[in-house]
Amino acid sequence: MADQQKQDIETNDTALEKAFDKVLTPFEEFIHQETTSGMLLMVCTVIALGVVNFGFLDTYQHILHAPVSFALGSLILEKTLHHWINDGLMALFFFVVGLEIKREVIVGELSDIRQASLPIIAAIGGMVVPAGLYYLIITTPEASTGWGIPMATDIAFAVGILVLLGSRAPKALLTFLVALAIVDDLGAVIVIALFYTDTIYWSALGIAAALFILLVLMNVFGIRKPLPYFLIGILLWLAMLKSGIHATLAGVLTALTIPARPKFEPHQFSKHVRKMLDKFDLCHKPGMSIMRNEEQRSILQTLENGVHMVETPLQRLEHSMHTPVAFLIIPLFALANAGIPVDFASLGQTFSHPVTISVMIGLVLGKFIGIAGFSFLAIKLGLGKMPEGVRFTQIAGVSLLAGIGFTMSIFIAELAFTGQPEYLLMAKTGILFASLIAGIGGYLWLYLAGQKNAGH
Repeated sequence: MADQQKQDIETNDTALEKAFDKVLTPFEEFIHQETTSGMLLMVCTVIALGVVNFGFLDTYQHILHAPVSFALGSLILEKTLHHWINDGLMALFFFVVGLEIKREVIVGELSDIRQASLPIIAAIGGMVVPAGLYYLIITTPEASTGWGIPMATDIAFAVGILVLLGSRAPKALLTFLVALAIVDDLGAVIVIALFYTDTIYWSALGIAAALFILLVLMNVFGIRKPLPYFLIGILLWLAMLKSGIHATLAGVLTALTIPARPKFEPHQFSKHVRKMLDKFDLCHKPGMSIMRNEEQRSILQTLENGVHMVETPLQRLEHSMHTPVAFLIIPLFALANAGIPVDFASLGQTFSHPVTISVMIGLVLGKFIGIAGFSFLAIKLGLGKMPEGVRFTQIAGVSLLAGIGFTMSIFIAELAFTGQPEYLLMAKTGILFASLIAGIGGYLWLYLAGQKNAGH
């Protein structure tokens, strides 16, 4: 029995040592989660396509259009399951997007204008050129509302593919892609807010504005606990839902008000932690478990509270929310939206449809010309500088990879073609095949372009 206890202690010590040895920077953790999320997204997309194209289309649509209602007193909200995923759960996705944007602007790649100028200019090119190409190709006025579809880049898919290249893709190139994709997300949020709103109900919008001001004041007066922000954020979501502006934007607005200042300075925290650890060691009683050692338990709780005080609410929420969003909400979105029936007999007609052509050209060619072209001009004009250790051929490869529009493109397509099922189907088909071409093409391009890096 004693030998077994000793073996368990040694095993636990080894596991603890490994846990503390594995220290990841926030950027490394972000990349790891985005890579895994991209793989999961791919699996869910294949599942949705399989379900729809192998005899279960009616069941799939029946489940998505099933009504789901919530009642809060006299307020009753009834939407289809599809709406709850796209309008409700995706608000949490946009909340994380908002946190990422705020962090990047404060301390990330977008905090230094000299470093940020190239990805910002590249992202602008990657939005303007695809939208312009789509608008030029489309001749039907009803279909022209889809111009925002090819503007978006799916950060999870794109980062996942880039990470697969290993040493062939330098870290600076990965940083460039992440910064570009976050600016791209910001652009998509602005486009959704300004251009994909039919009717504005000003009374509800006024309530939303008042709630946003309240969130800002909570930040100013030093409220740091997440719960009040979430409660007001839910009310903001309801107000936005009633206002006519897409409710998911409430997630971004709430995220922008989350405090980004720590309560304790790191040096002060370190000094207190050392004192508490000394007390922890003094309270140790051989053979007594931590469950029975009340003093050690209270010290651990104090240490946990201290960690929360030195870590900003922005960091803590981004860390805690990224996992459920990446591994639950985005895969659910893919399952609910990637179910595209593919009729191989009429595939020629599908690919000749103006919406399909415009989306594919916008995502593949538009993104490539926009990002690579604007990057080239920015470098030549001295408005931006090439990331260290990166060649322009690799920037061009990332420009192709950025044509993976998937999540945000499908989201915008749902808004652009509400009540137009034929256009929506063609847009989704274009997004799917364009993302496939951009993903495979970008990987092969960067694989060949990165041979020199891999050799060193």
